[in-house]
Amino acid sequence: MQEELMNQKSHADYIACALILCLSFVSIAAASPRTEKRRESVEKVETGILSLGVGPAARVEVTLRDKTRLAGFIAAANDDSFVVNDSKSGASRTVAYADVAKVKGNNWSTKKTIAITAIIVGALAIIYFAFFHGKHL
Repeated sequence: MQEELMNQKSHADYIACALILCLSFVSIAAASPRTEKRRESVEKVETGILSLGVGPAARVEVTLRDKTRLAGFIAAANDDSFVVNDSKSGASRTVAYADVAKVKGNNWSTKKTIAITAIIVGALAIIYFAFFHGKHL
């Protein structure tokens, strides 16, 4: 009878250990997607900031995870953080990429699209006036 009781305790110990082990893996697995998503977000912010460059032309509006808003230009950027220089006060603040919730910056692709469109319209106007102006179709 004592052996039977010891075997039951032994089985209960194994079951408890297995349950604890399973629960620890579940918590790790549940945390992984969030960590991966956060890492991707940080990389996206870093890529965006580095693509804007530095200097007064690299204007940004940054919203941090704690809801703080910063506006100004990027004075410096490195692998872990960047510096926003406030246009009005001239104060500088170093911001870690991980602290950023949202960034609005210069949209270079829109400027390029407008420039290319203007060049195409200008070229078409020149072609029209060079070949068709004054001729009746």
